[in-house]
Amino acid sequence: MTPQDLVLTPRGIRFMGRTFPAAIGKGGLRADKREGDGATPRGIHCIAGLYYRPDRLLPPAPWARPIGPDDLWSDDPADPAYNTHVRAPHAFSHERLRRADPLYDIVLTTDWNWPVATPGRGSAIFLHSWRKPRHPTEGCIAFRRDHLAWIAPQAAPGTRLIVP
Repeated sequence: MTPQDLVLTPRGIRFMGRTFPAAIGKGGLRADKREGDGATPRGIHCIAGLYYRPDRLLPPAPWARPIGPDDLWSDDPADPAYNTHVRAPHAFSHERLRRADPLYDIVLTTDWNWPVATPGRGSAIFLHSWRKPRHPTEGCIAFRRDHLAWIAPQAAPGTRLIVP
């Protein structure tokens, strides 16, 4: 491990000499992640992308992609585009990236079960803002908004996320 790794600890995520309180999935940590189990997958993952709401904030990094009204993430194991960014209209089950709440104003995506997904192994393991302090997620890792805004530009594609 290096200071440039995002490392989950009992106190939160350690990154670049700082520790940030974080929330994990309501299903705890699991090595055998499955779609809908609410768990955060154990392992070494990498940051794969960064999305942001351009109507709410400036790009957090030069490589960030804006979230538009038609941006979705497929969470349907029957979908050939399972666990990828898709656009509306989309006939399969999906999650909207452009939400009314601020949870996805900044979203770091990971390479969990991506780019070639195994159906049912889990989708959309993101780093995003939390609802309230340490409130469990559906499997993602969530942070205070200002902490995520600091982390996002530092965590370039390929940055390791270590979930022991």
